[in-house]
Amino acid sequence: MVDIFKKSLVNGNGRLTLAYQELTEVPPNVVKNYAAATRELDLSFNKISELRSLEGFYSINTLILDNNDIKSHVKFPPLPNLHTLWINRNRISNLTVFIENIAREFPKLTYLSMMNNSAAPSYFNGGSYQQYTDYRYYVISQLPDLTMLDDKPVDAEERYEAEKIYKPRLTVRKSKSKKKQASSKKTRKKRTSSKADMPAEEDNQEEGEES
Repeated sequence: MVDIFKKSLVNGNGRLTLAYQELTEVPPNVVKNYAAATRELDLSFNKISELRSLEGFYSINTLILDNNDIKSHVKFPPLPNLHTLWINRNRISNLTVFIENIAREFPKLTYLSMMNNSAAPSYFNGGSYQQYTDYRYYVISQLPDLTMLDDKPVDAEERYEAEKIYKPRLTVRKSKSKKKQASSKKTRKKRTSSKADMPAEEDNQEEGEES
């Protein structure tokens, strides 16, 4: 492995390149010394399968993970400023699980490229045109700010069709959660109201006994 500190320092644009290092994670000393100043992180062509070490890179807006060992259930840390994710040529096979994860952790994502994963069917990996279209519709429907998917822009017509076919899973879940919270509040209010009425009933009974 080459000396990361000599050849992969953050440049003037905030880009940190750790490609071709045979890494399984970002070394702790790199996180400590460079994470805060990094805006674009290139981890392509490594052996990364877990991403917990990205927790310190809270300010990055671009993440490049091409050619690693990342699977569908990988856990991303929240990266609220991330707008570009390249994750081509990995081992992502479950589209629903993966997209739900990034929709939750990367709320500002505008550019996603995940070509050459089995979850992203296309002409290049044996997928049919219908599979490719359905894949795009699903991803677009779940990522409201997406303007570019793989090598093709997302236009208004495609987004309209996507959202007509698929409902955003994260939005539905939030809606259900809000309904549960509202229902719980109503229940608590009823219980509080019932308890407040009890002393009055006891007072009435005592007055009846005295008379």
